[in-house]
Amino acid sequence: MPIQLTPAAFDRVRQFLDGSPDAIGLRFGVKRTGCSGWGYEVELAREARAGDSVSEQDGVRIYVDASSLPMVDGTTIDFVRKGLNHEFVFDNPRAAAECGCGESFTTDADRVA
Repeated sequence: MPIQLTPAAFDRVRQFLDGSPDAIGLRFGVKRTGCSGWGYEVELAREARAGDSVSEQDGVRIYVDASSLPMVDGTTIDFVRKGLNHEFVFDNPRAAAECGCGESFTTDADRVA
């Protein structure tokens, strides 16, 4: 399943890409962090890397490294307003649990390990 952007997230990513001509798309992945184990990383992709999985939505490429893909495959990324803040939020079908603060998550594979 590819990574999907909601219309709000797509518009925000397009703004970032338009302001950064050297970017080739969005890089999405995870790193070990937080109290549950995995935290999302979102940044502009400046290069394709060996092993990247690439999906495309209306001309926007989304790059995911091979080690992150099993944990984020099928995720929908939204961009929402919460009070005075704007932020990306993630609907990840692979997330089995999230920490109380919402900064990190675990998968079923983490529970087995």
